[in-house]
Amino acid sequence: MSKNKIADLIIDAASDKILFKLISKNKIYTNEHENSRKNFDKFPILLMKFLTKKHHSLEKIRNVFINQGPGKYTSIRTSMATIKALQLVYGFNYYGFNNKDIIEGDYGKILQLFRQKKLIKNLIKPLYLS
Repeated sequence: MSKNKIADLIIDAASDKILFKLISKNKIYTNEHENSRKNFDKFPILLMKFLTKKHHSLEKIRNVFINQGPGKYTSIRTSMATIKALQLVYGFNYYGFNNKDIIEGDYGKILQLFRQKKLIKNLIKPLYLS
């Protein structure tokens, strides 16, 4: 792993909000947007603006964790497609997690599951609501 890859990113677009959470050293930055069609159309722009505002870039991301549902088809597909495309360019790892892994809005369990090797690298199995 390159030593310039210093941060992890959590993306949750399966719920009422689109959430970006950047974890770098001992700092955590969070940004939320309305889960709407308008924001899906500009999802990559929202992500890049968030990273830029926090003085980060995708070159510094080592792992991305994506909520794979259950949730709305459009929101899950948009976040997954964006991250899979960006991964080809930037070479970070990505992992899927489920809504059940979030306890009362605390995303800490996701990193715990990652450290315990319970998340599968570069595999996402979406769970859509009907």
